[in-house]
Amino acid sequence: MLNLPAMKPLSQRTETFTDSVIRRMTRIANACGAINLSQGFPDFDPPESLTRRLAEIAPVGPHQYAITFGAQNFREALSDKQFHFSGLRYDPQKEIVITCGSTEAMMASMMSVCNPGDKVVLFSPFYENYSADTILCGATPVYVPLSPVDLSFDADVLESAMKQPGVKALVLCNPANPSGKVFTREELSVIASLAVKYDLYVITDEVYEHIIYAPHRHTYISTLPGMFERTIECSSLSKTYSITGWRLGYVLAAEPVMDRVKKVHDFLTVGAAAPLMEAAVTALRFDDSYYADLQAHYTHMKQLFTSGLRNLGLRFTEPQGAYFVLIDISEFGYDGDEQFCIDMAQKVGVAAVPGSSFFREPINHLVRLHFAKKDETLNDALNRLENLKKLKR
Repeated sequence: MLNLPAMKPLSQRTETFTDSVIRRMTRIANACGAINLSQGFPDFDPPESLTRRLAEIAPVGPHQYAITFGAQNFREALSDKQFHFSGLRYDPQKEIVITCGSTEAMMASMMSVCNPGDKVVLFSPFYENYSADTILCGATPVYVPLSPVDLSFDADVLESAMKQPGVKALVLCNPANPSGKVFTREELSVIASLAVKYDLYVITDEVYEHIIYAPHRHTYISTLPGMFERTIECSSLSKTYSITGWRLGYVLAAEPVMDRVKKVHDFLTVGAAAPLMEAAVTALRFDDSYYADLQAHYTHMKQLFTSGLRNLGLRFTEPQGAYFVLIDISEFGYDGDEQFCIDMAQKVGVAAVPGSSFFREPINHLVRLHFAKKDETLNDALNRLENLKKLKR
């Protein structure tokens, strides 16, 4: 059984969180007809073979509950895919659970290893859910800043955070949202050695594992010495196959941890959608050519969008992976990034996310845009961004 003592009400905890800033900006974009480059979903279709398979399933099923931790054929296909890319063979029966998106995967993982009063280390900037998940578990986030220059971390600062009393886990998003950072093997080795030294779990978010820009490469931290038993890998099919609305995520972990994740998952959502899992087996069986084409496609979108931003004279982070850029808005003279984003949506017609929602530090001069869009959408957005000069104060 999980040892989960009674939690304090949210109002009595030292950390608080608000509603999702990303979803709020989407509502603003919808209300004013702006191009939504805030919430990270594509406007192009999934692979045709995947949607065709879904159409075949619609009249015949399955339409009832699958096994709560995921349909057998889906778990087997996922195990094969993971072995192909990481060299690690996860047991479909004991070391895989299918969740309702990576959002549930992260929450179930956090609840499986953290008790109220524990601490969780987060790199800053971070995806907004990580701090909320930590707080919902009754734990306290401990933040480690990434350098604003090159997005590196100070190993001494990281060790000071990880060795604090009560630290139970570190969350690692790789490739990272919102920064686009891809952690090098050397950086991951530092994190791994500290996790082993202080007996911590590393909860990974690897949803952008196949969206990497040369010469960068993705390394699964679970493959490093001593890390298989203490890595809880969260990911999903959303970004790799352009099916964010299907909500198919998963957790990969050694059996002792997975036993706890399964229990939490059973009471969070019962199980993922059976017909969608059946259709998605098709995607999990794609050969290497699909992933090469995916990288080529995203590399094209990155080059189109970042070249356009450069031509506009905007300063931004160069993404190493994922599909986000952080743009520096210092030149526009705003006191805060939230009002800038509202004005940009309403007056320029492009929606972004205030960068302050991703940082623990008092950062208010950055906004996040994403480029997982058709060429015509990106070109339209770049044309509209030519009017940014109207926002200068």
